[in-house]
Amino acid sequence: MTSPRRLLILLPGGQPHVLDCGPLRMSFREAPLTGTLLAALVPPDLSLDVTLVDGSVSPIPMDGKFDLVAISLITGMALKGYELADHFRARGATVVLGGIHVSLLTEEARPHADSIVVGYAEQTWPRLLRDWCAGRLLPEYRHEGPAVIAGLPLPRRDLQKPFGYVMPRTINATRGCRQACDFCVAPAVPLGWSTRPVGDVVADVRSLRGGTFAFHDLNLTDDVDYAKELFAALRPLKKKWGGLVSTKVAKDPELLDLMADSGCSYLLIGFESVSPAALRGMHKGFNAPGHYHEVVSSLHSRHIVVQGCFIFGLDDDTPEVFRHTVAAIDELRIDIPRFALYTPFPNTRAYRRLKAENRILHENWRYYDTQHVVIRPRLMSPEELDRGFIWAWRESFKLGIASKRVRFHRNTRISAVGNLAYRLYGHRLKSDADRFPPAMPASPGRT
Repeated sequence: MTSPRRLLILLPGGQPHVLDCGPLRMSFREAPLTGTLLAALVPPDLSLDVTLVDGSVSPIPMDGKFDLVAISLITGMALKGYELADHFRARGATVVLGGIHVSLLTEEARPHADSIVVGYAEQTWPRLLRDWCAGRLLPEYRHEGPAVIAGLPLPRRDLQKPFGYVMPRTINATRGCRQACDFCVAPAVPLGWSTRPVGDVVADVRSLRGGTFAFHDLNLTDDVDYAKELFAALRPLKKKWGGLVSTKVAKDPELLDLMADSGCSYLLIGFESVSPAALRGMHKGFNAPGHYHEVVSSLHSRHIVVQGCFIFGLDDDTPEVFRHTVAAIDELRIDIPRFALYTPFPNTRAYRRLKAENRILHENWRYYDTQHVVIRPRLMSPEELDRGFIWAWRESFKLGIASKRVRFHRNTRISAVGNLAYRLYGHRLKSDADRFPPAMPASPGRT
């Protein structure tokens, strides 16, 4: 009997928020869905032996013998992904590259793969596997427009590392985002907007072990009518969940009530800045700092923990922005703050603008993880931006400040775990030369 051919589905890693204590390596974030969904979409009649590895939480089997290696790339892990692709090709494997970075910079990725996948892979991935098994693999598989996410199989969560993630159970209900923030890759591809049938989402949630899960969506409530239908359907399941939404969520009390009744326990919200001018500059003018109190209060009144994201390095940011933002977080009573640096991912509106202004320091993609300075800010030096960014992380998670932020309501545990994780992360950051690498020569596929 012929042994099944071996398929490795590989996420190179690159999550900066990882707890690494010897043999214990755990991500502070939710488990990604890319690998588990690709594994589920493997046609069962092909008889492939599937291995899934997320390099953020597991060692990569460099000496493993695989017939086909599929690598999904985000920008921060693109260069590592290319190195891995070259390595496995040299060992005789067929290599396929996909993921958002491949859709952004297709020609850059092409030399490192036998085939590339552009756009969403739900329809092209099974066809690619059949073609490969039949010996007729094409150099490119492309899907244009929104994802088709009705009738998807349940993700192969059995293949992901046990205890590798703070939140191991993740779900998708929507794809894409209908906003146009200049730093976001969603409008840069573009891949459109689609919703998964509510019945499919409910079936997926029912299949989960345990009483908690997270939505892995860019903006769960972008379609308010769909979100209301979804939350009403989730209520009887009596599970707790979290997700990502915009500040617009607070404008609809009915939506908030349905959300809370359905088991929402925490939300990640991109406040981004306390400056209206800075928000307009990034095309996120629908955020209104004057209404942030209302947003946070409306969620707290429903016992929902608020994880607030803020970006530094915007054109209106001065060296005072760090102190003002940290003070605003305390005043707003945000439960878990999180900080990022303004990062012009390739082919986004931010990239094209900053490239034209000669303000991009380098295109060493390893540092495009929102935690390294890769631009020349308008009103401060790159070094000032880096120092202020690290100061904000450390100042916000001083023991006394973080302890005061942990509120005593029904979701205290979520707030406590989040503050502890980010306190550990902030103390690992150091402002040194390693945060400013030498520039790399541009690849042919970069524009």
